[in-house]
Amino acid sequence: MVGTNILSIERSQQFVNAAKLYIIDEHPGVRAALVERLGRAANLTVIGHGGDVDTVMTEIRGGKPDIVLLEVKRKDGMGLEILRQLAALPRAPRLAVLTSYPTSWEEQAAIRAGADCYLLKDIDSEELIKTIANLPISA
Repeated sequence: MVGTNILSIERSQQFVNAAKLYIIDEHPGVRAALVERLGRAANLTVIGHGGDVDTVMTEIRGGKPDIVLLEVKRKDGMGLEILRQLAALPRAPRLAVLTSYPTSWEEQAAIRAGADCYLLKDIDSEELIKTIANLPISA
């Protein structure tokens, strides 16, 4: 019984110290896979995910994540605009772009729009977790 309580306290402490993460991708399957990959990290807590622009902006304003992981390539063409709007928020979250497109001009456009890092989707889970969890978080 005592061991269970200690484990519960340790898990609670992990969540207290974990960075809050929100995932934006218009493909539900990609979001589900990212939640699965990142949900196991002790230093990250996935607080939500979505693909619809209005929904994600509302949820991010309400949930105040520390980090937003997003794909800027979208059918609606709104990826960079979402990035700009997130970067302009008071106490803006850290912004990590996760994409399948390795072009330098797209990376530069994302950085100019406010991205803190630009990662390719073929990154392994451990490196992805390490990279986004090490982004400096505002107090």
